[in-house]
Amino acid sequence: ATFVKTAKRVASLPLIPFRVASLRSRGPSVTMALATGLAFGAAAASGLAVSASCSGQWGTIASALLAGARAGGSGGSGGSGGGVAALAPAKDADSLKDLLWQGFSMEEARKHADEAQSRALAQAPGDVLAELQRGNARFWMGTSVRPESTAFERRALISKQFPSVAILGCSDSRVPTEIVFDQGLGDLFVVRVAGNALDTATIASLQYAVHHLNVKVLMVLGHELCGAVKAAQLPKILLEKEPAQLEMALKAIKSGLGQERLAHLEDSRALDREVVTTNVKKQVERLTRDKGFMTKVRNQELLIVGAFYEISSGIVDFFHEVSGDDTVDLAVAVSKQPSRGVTSRYVPARNPA
Repeated sequence: ATFVKTAKRVASLPLIPFRVASLRSRGPSVTMALATGLAFGAAAASGLAVSASCSGQWGTIASALLAGARAGGSGGSGGSGGGVAALAPAKDADSLKDLLWQGFSMEEARKHADEAQSRALAQAPGDVLAELQRGNARFWMGTSVRPESTAFERRALISKQFPSVAILGCSDSRVPTEIVFDQGLGDLFVVRVAGNALDTATIASLQYAVHHLNVKVLMVLGHELCGAVKAAQLPKILLEKEPAQLEMALKAIKSGLGQERLAHLEDSRALDREVVTTNVKKQVERLTRDKGFMTKVRNQELLIVGAFYEISSGIVDFFHEVSGDDTVDLAVAVSKQPSRGVTSRYVPARNPA
């Protein structure tokens, strides 16, 4: 009785005018069926028990309708927007399956999470990096898909997380990492701190991501006009006026910038980029001193890379890649090309301190 009342209320509401009008033109039975699907989906999202026999049919319809609503309002009663197929277009069977998946029980949610984790662990580091590059391209081209999870996919994340990438980024509010790479919930393990600099807490967080979550890519992400890096260039006498912890953090960044080398740069934007990328490289090089990280790199289970996010364009450049076993032949290691879309490689010392 509750579902019938809810379905009737949904059918009568103009919550999706451009879709409901089209569906009503097909007759009351179609409108009622889709509204009932919404009612079942809403009930399941609220924690009500729905039988397995109903979950597939109505969950699929509800998901299709909601996907259509998110797609935007072209195609009224006279357009091409009518019908379930038009509401949930998919490029292939796999994407359609992912789009329509609904988990009505914790058992189904755990199964979905297990399958997603298996797919994540099967990826090679290079493939994971390529997906980040594609995601950033979608972002700066204005074609982001914003892969926000459904209520039931979020439910699947209750049992575990299985990100493929760990990112040490800056706390700057202009650098929202998931958005910049067009990634969804559970895709990235992000550690954000002013100046994207390593300390005890940040490196411990990255160690957790590498050894317990088995991420495939470890990235240090700097960005244009970083306030922390800019502040670190100030004279030490000025830094000593800051609160003790901030002073310590800025001096740690300053120690790796090599400002004498950059003194000849007169263009402010060129100087900004060079200083930020220098800081990123120093953090990457510090990561290579971790024996646990490097063991995974040599076994081709992990790729470490630096990156620079240009706020003005939205583009991320990748550089200073550490990948593969570079201990076999130094000459081969030096001549080895970086991954596609990465401008340079870094070959760490054989016996890091």
